[in-house]
Amino acid sequence: MKKLVIALTTIAALTAPVFAADIAAKAPLRAAPVAYAPSWTGCYVGGGGGYGLWNQENTLFSAALPGTVLFPTTTAGGRGYFGTVQGGCDYQFPAMGTSFVVGAFGDYDFSSLKGTVDPVGGYRGEEKMSSAWSVGGRVGWVALPGLLTYFSGGYTEATFDRVNLSPGVLSPFYFLDKRTFKGWFLGAGDEYALSFLPGLFWKTEYRFSEYDVRTDPLRFFATGGLAGASVESKKFLHTVRTELVYRFNWGGPAVAKY
Repeated sequence: MKKLVIALTTIAALTAPVFAADIAAKAPLRAAPVAYAPSWTGCYVGGGGGYGLWNQENTLFSAALPGTVLFPTTTAGGRGYFGTVQGGCDYQFPAMGTSFVVGAFGDYDFSSLKGTVDPVGGYRGEEKMSSAWSVGGRVGWVALPGLLTYFSGGYTEATFDRVNLSPGVLSPFYFLDKRTFKGWFLGAGDEYALSFLPGLFWKTEYRFSEYDVRTDPLRFFATGGLAGASVESKKFLHTVRTELVYRFNWGGPAVAKY
């Protein structure tokens, strides 16, 4: 019995290294997990919504005597929500040891930003900004592999619907027709790559717009005829918008994770 135990111990000692080596050779090697950094190069579409505030300065002038003020400057404002759609293209490039993005875009807002105006003195009405569109560009810095911070700017137009002006609770006496204001905008925001769906990004932006001065005739509500006066308006707009963006060419260099 003693000789048998010694023999079995010797066999185990000799075969264990061979067996272990065989297991090691057959065991599959585990590859390091790979993460894909998103790329901002390419084109995209997006949609979302936001909240806006507009304010303005109105001055009533005589139509017969240009430059003659009939009623001093009043200020007014409005606020509300809007929906937006956007499309554009970007290009990402390396510089100074990091990555930058430049691009161009256009968007359209379906809005309902309402406020009360009093340009005539005692004659008030509800004014609504019903739509706006913008075209412009942006430049940004890829602060993290999935995060872009940027500044934007460009040209914009906003449409304000007809305003009926009434003396208190009485029927409207004057009106200002539908008008489109032209101007410029500046913005700042960030865009984040959503990892659960390649190609999907989430963008949030603050935007300030300033519009050129417009002078429009005041008209009688009953006939549509000229009332002998005009209203000079200067408008400003603040918006905060958030959108989901889908990019058509998601991808990027593979980065190994250890």
